Amino acid sequence: MLEISEHPVPEDFKARALLGEADYQRLYEESITDPEGFWSRNAREFLQWEQPWSKVHESDMRQGVARWFIGGKLNVTTNCIARHLATRGEQVAIIWEGDDPAEDAHISYRELHEHVCRL
Repeated sequence: MLEISEHPVPEDFKARALLGEADYQRLYEESITDPEGFWSRNAREFLQWEQPWSKVHESDMRQGVARWFIGGKLNVTTNCIARHLATRGEQVAIIWEGDDPAEDAHISYRELHEHVCRL
């Protein structure tokens, strides 16, 4: 039978949040009223693009088709690993859990970069 564990929420959970309620509401409202501007700004701020996009979004909901950042090109290893090496190289990037609960590993960005380069 499946057991579901409950994990208590720390008292200071909201106080430690990176984004407060007012900021969240402001960003949410912007994402609704100006989705092109919102997603364009966030894509530029949080990702490194090898080639910028020509159009942020186009969709046909009747056909079930949506395309984002049309024409843009990303390099996954740059965005997920390489850009973090200078400032976060020793920080844990991946926590791996094996099938056996006694098997686990904490892999830093630097270690992950070494593994990817070897591959």
